[in-house]
Amino acid sequence: MLRVVLWINIAMFALEFGAGVLAHSTALLADSVDMLGDAVVYGFSLYVIGRGVHWQARGALLKGAIMIAFAAGIAVEILVKIARDVIPDGELMSGVALAAFVANTAVLVFLWRHRSDDLNMRSAWICSRNDVIANAGVVLAGGIVWLSGSPWPDILAGLAIAALFASSAFGIMRQALQARGRSLISA
Repeated sequence: MLRVVLWINIAMFALEFGAGVLAHSTALLADSVDMLGDAVVYGFSLYVIGRGVHWQARGALLKGAIMIAFAAGIAVEILVKIARDVIPDGELMSGVALAAFVANTAVLVFLWRHRSDDLNMRSAWICSRNDVIANAGVVLAGGIVWLSGSPWPDILAGLAIAALFASSAFGIMRQALQARGRSLISA
């Protein structure tokens, strides 16, 4: 199941990144980079399956660090977009974000029954949940950009995605540090 989820994320990263560049969309670029991060996360999740709590905690810490790095990258992209006053292509944004929404909803469904298995699967599920929320926001932002001709819905969607990543990252990292501490005490 994680292999399928990994390949879905790799494919959607390529689609969204290309569309984000073409559409000049901060929100699509943010979501595409998140897809790449999720692919890395799922690859590492495959590696730590069955390796014990200490390795799972390391994996969750890595996931949290990746999410924080992406949030910082999005913040930089937002500053660049504001400085350049670029208006994204709202139709392209919405169309690609809708495809990503469908893909991420499928991933969320695949992971649903495993979301409470362990820290590793919990953090993978949280990443997927964030993706579905972000995609819905990008679809909405693209529509508003298309109707208004303003870059601000795209910028605000990118900012919201960055905030969601950062919040989730700190939660995942806190759980990982707690699990790691418990595993060291019991060792």
